Amino acid sequence: MYIADLHIHSRFSYATSRDCDLPHLDWWARRKGIGLLGTGDFTHPAWRAELRQQLVPAEEGVYILKEEYRLPGAAAGETPRFAVTGEISSIYKRSGKTRRVHSLILLPSLEAADALSARLEAVGNICSDGRPILGLDSRRLLEMVLEACPEAELIPAHIWTPHFSMFGAFTGFHTVEECFGDLAPHIRAVETGLSSDPPMNWRVPALDGLTLVSNSDAHSPARLGREANLLETERTYPALTRAIRTGEGFGGTIEFFPEEGKYHLDGHRSCGVCLTPEETAARGGLCPVCGKKLTVGVEHRLEELAARPAGFRPPEAKPFESLVPLPEVIAACMGFSPAGKKTAAAYEALLQALGPEFRILREVPVADIAQAAGPLAAEGIRRLRQGQVELRAGFDGVYGTVTLLSPEEREALRQRIDKV
Repeated sequence: MYIADLHIHSRFSYATSRDCDLPHLDWWARRKGIGLLGTGDFTHPAWRAELRQQLVPAEEGVYILKEEYRLPGAAAGETPRFAVTGEISSIYKRSGKTRRVHSLILLPSLEAADALSARLEAVGNICSDGRPILGLDSRRLLEMVLEACPEAELIPAHIWTPHFSMFGAFTGFHTVEECFGDLAPHIRAVETGLSSDPPMNWRVPALDGLTLVSNSDAHSPARLGREANLLETERTYPALTRAIRTGEGFGGTIEFFPEEGKYHLDGHRSCGVCLTPEETAARGGLCPVCGKKLTVGVEHRLEELAARPAGFRPPEAKPFESLVPLPEVIAACMGFSPAGKKTAAAYEALLQALGPEFRILREVPVADIAQAAGPLAAEGIRRLRQGQVELRAGFDGVYGTVTLLSPEEREALRQRIDKV
C-alpha cells in the first residue's frame, strides 16, 4: 500500500510558497512517506517546462525527480513518483446563476498536458496563475479534456466549499448530472475537501457509486498529505485511474477531522460568529452582529442534500483514518507553538529516530514514540489513533482546532514524570 496526494500547487499558483518546486516537493514527500504526488498546475507553461527538465519517466504514466535535483538530506527509502495533475477554476453562467466550479484533472503524460494546455489557451489566460480561471462551462471543460486525452480523469474538486465547488452553498448544483449533463457518466470520483469526511458524504444519494478521494490542496510543501489516498495498486497511471474509476485497489483515505476544515460550520469571520445550521436557520441566515448574510458552511449545505441519517454507511464504503499533521500533534501535546522552533526541533528528532511522518502517526508502537519523544507526544498520538480528540469547528475561512491534551492534563503528566 502507498499514500497518494494528487491535488497540490506549484509556486506558480497564487498565494503559494516559493518552495513549491520539484526538489522541495520530492524532499517533503520523502519525509511524509508519500509514494505518489500530483505535480499540480500542469497548465502553466513555465511549470510545465520545469517538469520536462527535472523529471524522468519511471513506471507507465508516472515520473521521478532526476538525481541531480534531489536536495541534500532527503530521506532515504522509496523514491516518490509524480503524476501529471492540475486544477482549473471555471466561472460561467448557467440557469441564471454564476457558477464557480473547481476541477482536478489527472493526465497520463507531459505530452497530454501539452495537448490539453494548447486547447485551454485558446479559451483564456493560462499563464498568469498555476490554477487558471477560465470562462468555461464544466460540461464543456470535461468535453475538451476527453477530446484532448481520452485517458484523462476529471474529478470535481473540494465539492462542498461554499464559493468554488460543484455543490457549494452559493452557486452550486444539486447533482453531478446537473453540473455535467450527458457527460456525467465520465465522473467517477469526487474530492470531499477538508471540511467534510466520508461519513458525511455517505448520506448524500447523489454521490452513490462515486469514489470519494481526499487530497491536501497544499500551497506549501510542509502541508503535503494533510489529506491523502491509500492505494493498493502498482504505482502507474493506468492502475491509479482504474482504482479511482472502479474502487479496485482503492484502500480508502486519510482525512482531516472535518471540524478542523475552515468552512465546516456557518459564520462570519469578521464578526467572530460561528453557528450551527440550526442556529443559522433560527436567525434567518443573517449574522447576529452585523446583520449581513452568513457564509453557509459545508455541514449546512450537506444537510440540504442529504437524504440519509447520520451514521448511515453503505456496504461498499471504503475505510478512512482521521489524522492531524505531526507538527500540530507535537505542539498540541507539548504546549508549543505549531510554527515554533521547539516544535520543529522535536519533529526533526522524531523523523530521524522513527522514520517518515505517516509511519509515526499510523504504525510506530506508542512505546517507541515515548522513548524517542517522551510520554506527552506518545499519549497524544495514542489518543489521535483512538479518535479521542476535542474539536472546535472552523467557519468562514477560519481553520478549526483539535485538542489532544488540555493544559491541566499536560501538567499532570509532567508531574507524574518528575516523580518517577
